[in-house]
Amino acid sequence: MTNLSVADAIRTRRTVRHYRPDPVPAPILDTLLELAMEAPSSWNLQDRSVVVVAEPAGREGLVWATDGQPQPQEAPVVLVFVAEPHAWRADRTDIFDLARRNQAWNEDFIAGFAAASTEFQQGLAERDLLREYAVKDAMIAATYLMLAATELGLATSPMNGWDEAKVKKVIGIEDRDDLAIALLVSLGYPAESRRHPGRRPHGQTVFRGAYTKPRVEAAR
Repeated sequence: MTNLSVADAIRTRRTVRHYRPDPVPAPILDTLLELAMEAPSSWNLQDRSVVVVAEPAGREGLVWATDGQPQPQEAPVVLVFVAEPHAWRADRTDIFDLARRNQAWNEDFIAGFAAASTEFQQGLAERDLLREYAVKDAMIAATYLMLAATELGLATSPMNGWDEAKVKKVIGIEDRDDLAIALLVSLGYPAESRRHPGRRPHGQTVFRGAYTKPRVEAAR
């Protein structure tokens, strides 16, 4: 096990597409999932879940859903981050009870928080933004997991290029139009070494007070 700082994990993490077949030990996987769920979420809705796909049949299904990408074929684990846009409509008593027990929120705060968060989510619903916010929360959790995996000596790949309907079918939610797939993340021990390709100078990507990068016109 390595002993990286958060800064070191950020700087050394690379996207890895090829993996050794070695399994991820259950205690390490459990730790990574725990750390992922520590990620913040809008109004503490915790409106994201993770499906662990480790069995060969499930990973073969994700090969199909990702149009043959190598990560599900080689990585011993693929994590599917599911966004839950309607989590705010469900009973949140357990969240409030836990905050009480941890002495983080008092009764006045809970009452005001519950009302304000519901009003906020209703506003998102009116603007058709519920999915966007839930996907953001799931992506933050996925980022936490990738950095934690780097600290523990594992490799990851945040995966694009998948068919949402197919991914849903593989994890058993093909009939759930209330849920969205946010991201797939492969996890395992790397079979390749990836060099850092570099990042643009901050003068091109970091701005103070106002965004000043010139417009890029779409092709006509």
